[in-house]
Amino acid sequence: MATEKNTVKPWGGRFSEDTDRFVEEFTQSVSFDRRLAPYDIQGSIAHVAMLARVGVLTEDESGQISGGLSAILSEIEAGKFTWRQELEDVHMNIEAALVERVGEVGKKVHTGRSRNDQVATDLRLFLRAEVDNIQSLLLQNMDTLVTLAEQESASLMPGYTHLQAAQPITFGHHILAWYEMLKRDRQRLGDCLERINVLPLGAAALAGTRFPIDRSVSADLLGFSALAGNSIDAVSDRDFIIEFCAAAALIMLHLSRFSEELILWLSPGFGFIDIDDAFCTGSSIMPQKKNPDVAELVRGKTGRVYGDLMTMLTIMKGQPLAYNRDNQEDKESLFDAVDTVKLCLEAYLGLVPSIRVNRKAMLAAAQKGYLTATDLADYLVMKGVPFREAHAVVGNLVQYAIRQGSEMEDLELSELKQFHEGIEADVYDYLTLQGSVSARDHAGGTAPARVREAVAEARRYLATLTADDG
Repeated sequence: MATEKNTVKPWGGRFSEDTDRFVEEFTQSVSFDRRLAPYDIQGSIAHVAMLARVGVLTEDESGQISGGLSAILSEIEAGKFTWRQELEDVHMNIEAALVERVGEVGKKVHTGRSRNDQVATDLRLFLRAEVDNIQSLLLQNMDTLVTLAEQESASLMPGYTHLQAAQPITFGHHILAWYEMLKRDRQRLGDCLERINVLPLGAAALAGTRFPIDRSVSADLLGFSALAGNSIDAVSDRDFIIEFCAAAALIMLHLSRFSEELILWLSPGFGFIDIDDAFCTGSSIMPQKKNPDVAELVRGKTGRVYGDLMTMLTIMKGQPLAYNRDNQEDKESLFDAVDTVKLCLEAYLGLVPSIRVNRKAMLAAAQKGYLTATDLADYLVMKGVPFREAHAVVGNLVQYAIRQGSEMEDLELSELKQFHEGIEADVYDYLTLQGSVSARDHAGGTAPARVREAVAEARRYLATLTADDG
């Protein structure tokens, strides 16, 4: 005799007992996957339109279902929709509401598909939209960096290796290094987008469907550029999420390095920059403190996105084909990675324009540490001295200057000539910071003229992207 158990579950016909209350709570995903509702409804409307096109549904049935789904979306957006945990997920909540709204015809919405290909489609629609959002934020951040680089194209500062002063550079050149990082991040997302924009709908549970569907119609309606080529792969694949999380982790890596430098430069030991008070906080006990909390939090939040990537890799690493419930765990990591990256990029949109550069402090720092030692070695090489010999000569000269408590450019010519007879009066042209920087006058170099060229090229590039986005 048939029971009335599990009638609320769309799959309940197979079961004679209600789901345990704990299991129901443990297995539900609607508490977080409801975020996919707009994409779920978008996919369903396209699906029933395709079914009408091939004759599986009538135009009237398709219209009723689409109208009902649109009304449900309006309820969701207005915050008036009631989400039911016993219906497990976003898909079944929407389908149940559809049947309540339009009647028996609503039950036809799931013809020729499974939740497996449905959720895979939802995720790709969601991520496609969010990649566009992140690319836009990256573009805006790239623009703010170019503006700062242009303002400081000739500002001298120490360049570092091993966090030790190494050679003089311009602040604008340094800022353009950050621009290049974000440029690659944006390009990387564009590459990722090609593999996101592939339609899994039509794969059904794993083997496709007997109904005469036309997947190309669904792809056109949803704006997908390609069809998943294998139904098993289509429902079990999550590497597009992993690839996105990897790209997101690299964005955060770059923002974290950016943050680290801002934190250092703001400290009294450097004093290279100041940041508006609006982007800093104080201490509860030390009244003099001005803490770069925004930059520190961006640096800290990088670990979250690294964790999201590791979570995704771990979820997928042991799964047999095709779909497994493990994949329910993909969404919270994906959502967190998306939200964290967007939040940090938005933070820097306000922070970077607030940076004020202390050119005197940077110049004073560049005047210490024998930053033109490499220039002196190059000078000797140009006089015909083998580089390794020139390197040794300059090393000995630096030791002498340290003992004298002087910078090299402050030494008398007679003192310099003690270390190599080839040194002449023109050597002082090679020992000035400005001369050193200006001499790096080649593509990708730190000379102010080259920085301005790089800024102009960056502006042309950004204008092209802005036109494409428009």
